Amino acid sequence: MELKGTTIVAVRKDGKIALAGDGQVTAGQSTIMKGNAVKVRRLYDDKVVIGFAGSVADAFSLCEKFEEMLRKFAGNLMRSAVELAQLWRGDKMSHKLEAMMIVANENEMFLVDGSGDVIEPEYDVCAIGSGGNFAFAAARALSKNTDMTARQIAEESIRIASEICIFTNGHITVEEV
Repeated sequence: MELKGTTIVAVRKDGKIALAGDGQVTAGQSTIMKGNAVKVRRLYDDKVVIGFAGSVADAFSLCEKFEEMLRKFAGNLMRSAVELAQLWRGDKMSHKLEAMMIVANENEMFLVDGSGDVIEPEYDVCAIGSGGNFAFAAARALSKNTDMTARQIAEESIRIASEICIFTNGHITVEEV
């Protein structure tokens, strides 16, 4: 049984980056296995935040590998993300991992996926997961048209996604750098 389903959104505004995720873990297309999972966490002496979506076991494995890269490259976020993407794409075991991540520190934010992509978002917003497109659209609109903080935009974007996507719930975890 494959466990999936989540929404992660990252927003940069006014010198802050907020990363938010919902808490739903879904088995298949019809069963909610857990509603209060935490898929956003701090790494590297709380200087880096990470959010992950996809297969739960694969996401945990990638999170551990990314943390190893951060230690290896003294917290250099871009270098760690690129090295992880290269490992992910080149290693036979890692290549089969089905997950995506958003990683951020106080200055940078990247989306990392299993195709070997490391993408810096164009609009200071990025999102992944089953409700990612809904959260992305909401975050873009809120960023452009409100005075809300990065944290408020991230939280509200997950709330909006949870009202549309059946694989996203309103149990929200937010980390800010």
